[in-house]
Amino acid sequence: MGGAAVAVLAAAGTRRNPAPLAFLLSRVVRGLHEASPATAAAEEDKAGTRRPRQRRRSGSSLLLGPDFPDTWDPPPIAASQTPSPRDAGADYDHTTTIIDGKSIAEDIRLHIAEEVRQMKSVVGHVPGLAVVLVGDRRDSESYVRHKTKGCEEVGIKSLLAKLPGNCTEDEVMDSVSRFNEDPSVHGILVQLPLPQHMDEEKILSAISLEKDVDGFHPLNVGNLALRSRKPLFVSCAAKACIELLLQSGIELMGKHVTVIGRSKVVGLPTSLLLQRHHTTVSVIHAFTANPEAITRESDIVISAAGVSNLVRGSWLKQGAVVIDVGTNPIEDPTSDYGYRLTGDVCFEEAVKVASAITPVPGGVGPVTIAMLLANTLDSAKRVYGLISD
Repeated sequence: MGGAAVAVLAAAGTRRNPAPLAFLLSRVVRGLHEASPATAAAEEDKAGTRRPRQRRRSGSSLLLGPDFPDTWDPPPIAASQTPSPRDAGADYDHTTTIIDGKSIAEDIRLHIAEEVRQMKSVVGHVPGLAVVLVGDRRDSESYVRHKTKGCEEVGIKSLLAKLPGNCTEDEVMDSVSRFNEDPSVHGILVQLPLPQHMDEEKILSAISLEKDVDGFHPLNVGNLALRSRKPLFVSCAAKACIELLLQSGIELMGKHVTVIGRSKVVGLPTSLLLQRHHTTVSVIHAFTANPEAITRESDIVISAAGVSNLVRGSWLKQGAVVIDVGTNPIEDPTSDYGYRLTGDVCFEEAVKVASAITPVPGGVGPVTIAMLLANTLDSAKRVYGLISD
């Protein structure tokens, strides 16, 4: 019984009969005393009937949660249980905009090439980008080829340290250290994923903060998460997603955006960058219950799960904007490299529902490389005093 109840009893006793007031108050106080958890516990201790309290184990590892890998179940091949876009309410008369990443990337590269020429004429130097490639994954080799080609097109010097998949972690660290100390190198990236026997975080953290053009250094990610801080570099893929949306005239503020995947390469930095644009962000991962229902409520869907055809037409609401970051290699004997790339989104279904969508290839990929070149240019401009943060 609270203070208000005591006041009511006191007022009642004054009006009717002052004599029982002390009696009533004593009953209230005794009732409160009997209901006290501390008093009850003391009585249980006296009687020996109290159960020992289970103490929760303390420790930051428990507070941070279990470290489970995001292992996605592949969608059924036939997707027989997935409603067709017509069943999902698709409008076959609407026109879907195919967001041309190649064209957007070309414009960015032209601007970078002009700035590189100006830098060379002013300071006599050009930006330098170093790549560390470990192993012989075909997709990683393909990405590195495109990055090297991009450097050549804009006049950025490129260096490559290619190591076998069975090399030691120390050999990779030595390559990173060598590039850290090279003044002609302004950007360093380690192509992911690395072989399983290597500590990815340790290697990425060894990259000089001032040369972390991939934006994976803990300080860059931390500063991205704090709206009052400014990271030196932001993840190239995250920047590419936002650039594609802005260049396509798509409003971000106040929109509900679902990011599928939470990797440090795409999902995490993209969700953080979106919050800086004042969107409402939902993050879907391998343990999310009913991801289809969540995604279907979104104005914008950005998928970076790495699972071919994960997102079906039924996952999208009419008029949603779709950014497909997935680049999943599929065996294809007719291709020059023996495989072709597919996205996370079933393009044939999504194009019938979405208002705008990026293709794979030709969407996010080219712009991601353009953002890498832009980050490398910015790094060199800082070194030569041509930029102020």
